[in-house]
Amino acid sequence: MPTLSRFVLLLIASGLPFFAFSQQKTVIHIERALLQQYDIKYGKDVEKLIGKVILRQDSTWFYCDSAFLNEKNRNFDAYGNVHIKVSDTLNIFSDKLKYQGETRIAELFDNVKLVDDSTVLETQYLIYNRITRTATYPDNGTITSGENILKSKRGYYRSDLKEFYFAKNVELINPEYTTYTDTMVYNTNTEIANFYGPTIIRGEENTIYCEYGWYDTGRNQAHLSQKTSMTSNEQLIESDKLFYDRNTGFGDAQGNVVITDTTNKMLIKGEIGRIWEDEGRSYVTQKPVIITYDTKDSLFMHSDTLFMFFDKNRKAERVLAYYGVRFFRSDLQGKCDSLVYHIADSTMRMYKLPVLWSSKNQLTADSIFITTADEELDSLVMYNSAFIVSKDSINGYNQIKGKNMVGYFEKNELDRIYTDGNAQTVYWVREEDGNLIGVNLAKSSTMLIRLEENAIKGISYFSSPTEVMYPEKDLPADESKLKGFQWLEDLRPINRDDIFRKETIETKVDESLK
Repeated sequence: MPTLSRFVLLLIASGLPFFAFSQQKTVIHIERALLQQYDIKYGKDVEKLIGKVILRQDSTWFYCDSAFLNEKNRNFDAYGNVHIKVSDTLNIFSDKLKYQGETRIAELFDNVKLVDDSTVLETQYLIYNRITRTATYPDNGTITSGENILKSKRGYYRSDLKEFYFAKNVELINPEYTTYTDTMVYNTNTEIANFYGPTIIRGEENTIYCEYGWYDTGRNQAHLSQKTSMTSNEQLIESDKLFYDRNTGFGDAQGNVVITDTTNKMLIKGEIGRIWEDEGRSYVTQKPVIITYDTKDSLFMHSDTLFMFFDKNRKAERVLAYYGVRFFRSDLQGKCDSLVYHIADSTMRMYKLPVLWSSKNQLTADSIFITTADEELDSLVMYNSAFIVSKDSINGYNQIKGKNMVGYFEKNELDRIYTDGNAQTVYWVREEDGNLIGVNLAKSSTMLIRLEENAIKGISYFSSPTEVMYPEKDLPADESKLKGFQWLEDLRPINRDDIFRKETIETKVDESLK
């Protein structure tokens, strides 16, 4: 190693430059040597010691095959099977040693090994300061501590604190994961590694990133912050802070949480997110929103809490939205109390007071199922108390009512609707130029309604139909609206930000129509 570089390292290792000189001067004792020689060729005041050499300064013992000792300045060089016994637990080994008795600094060269209890540091050059109890290596070191192997370009060890400080190209290798970072502090007693700067923790099941935090290698728990993320299969979790227990597969994300599912083209955002990998479930709360995106359009959905469930291969199976569900897509809007989205068949199931808006049409029922195919609306099923309303004029509403309905879409617009069970319609019949012909009222057990540009263009009856046409002025007031009619346009989300609006308008059926 160049002399200047060694001088700088020795100056750093010594701590305060003049601190060592204020220490009480102690001699170096020759405890044993098979042969002792004085020869001017070795230097003035230098004694050569050969064979099973043992030296001592204070409570520290030095062992080697041979040594050159300057008794005047209390320095010596040692060669062959060098061993420094600092304490009962701390020992240092090397091929060569240069020791300064006044500063208590030892330089060790070639095949250096520091052993402190069960912790082993290996390198080719090491500086050990007996006063500060600090071991410094400037060029590649490897530490073995239990199951953990740690490597870095540079580092130092404080034996009094049982702490290693690593810098540049740091690796922590564990049977379950490998950590890469630029700066790390590792305590051999607590088995905790602290990270400072960009850090990657790569395991078999996932990869974690952060720029600050700590990892308890004994408990397999990570506490991370600053640009944290966890990638697993095709899923990515990002947040301000992340706690992760590798043993249980539990993760707790806090602040600006984003879960990205690239396979299913889905984003879930919120302020708090938790995941149970082994149980195949997760949830996001505090202003959560789910975004499903494709090449044509994106759907934005909000509720109090969003749950996601996974299969045994940790692929997303379904999403559950609970309480106060509202969603927006340019061609479809809706609200309900709870919703289930089945990813495999692209079916969205709305429960408890669901309302769906498709262009000019408002759809309600006890529950509504919507299916998409090839990134477009495909079909829907409305169970119990199915009702479709669209506004025709200031006071006129086209209405379709039945026990159950099945609807089909063409180019994301309703094309036809099958109504089964007590089917009823009220609709304003118009000529092609828009002039009103009359108001048609019809009943049948089953109907097929065909639509064009979201307006009724024709009705087919399958059994026992009754039908009557009124001029608008002769339409009885009590027959202009079917029983159960409700117009809920004020509840309709008007854009993606409006899904967060808290409703102040209650969903009520006109009392006169009950």
